[in-house]
Amino acid sequence: VQLVESGGGLVQPGGSLTLSCVASGFTFSTYAMSWYRQAPGKERELVAGIASGGSNSKYADSVKGRFTISRDNVAKTVYLQMNSLKPEDTAVYYCVKERYWYYDPSRPDYWGQGTQVTVSS
Repeated sequence: VQLVESGGGLVQPGGSLTLSCVASGFTFSTYAMSWYRQAPGKERELVAGIASGGSNSKYADSVKGRFTISRDNVAKTVYLQMNSLKPEDTAVYYCVKERYWYYDPSRPDYWGQGTQVTVSS
């Protein structure tokens, strides 16, 4: 299993970024996927999850209405569209393959290497 994230970087408050995660080594369309993040000095937290078919998703309260998780099962890619970014969104963001087709509760199975998102003026 390999999960390769991209799209992180430095953005000003109020800006947008889209993270991508290309998956390989498993049947992508049959597993839920999630995004987690970890800020300095804080525990890793679940940001969003999406079911295997892409029709159901769930978000942390802190990002609801600002972030959107989506997936392309043909391209074997999961995305995290992040709008109205805040300094408190600064963290390393991780792509996660879930153990099953559903994401709630989250049961992480494999992790990507992470991509840094920094929100600062």
